[in-house]
Amino acid sequence: MVHLDIQGMTCGHCVGSVKRALESVAGVEKGVEVDLGRGEATVHGQVDPAVLVKAVEEEGYQAQVRL
Repeated sequence: MVHLDIQGMTCGHCVGSVKRALESVAGVEKGVEVDLGRGEATVHGQVDPAVLVKAVEEEGYQAQVRL
């Protein structure tokens, strides 16, 4: 499981965009959770966190792995 801090989300459309971007990464299992209020995402699966960050950033948002 990987936890990401996401910056730049302002609405439900943003949440959907981030969720779809994360779900498209190979190795991500069902169960991507994106919380607009907290500005975070939780991703279940075996995947390189850097690839997740890149997927979010390609959608126009900022992301970093929560340690």
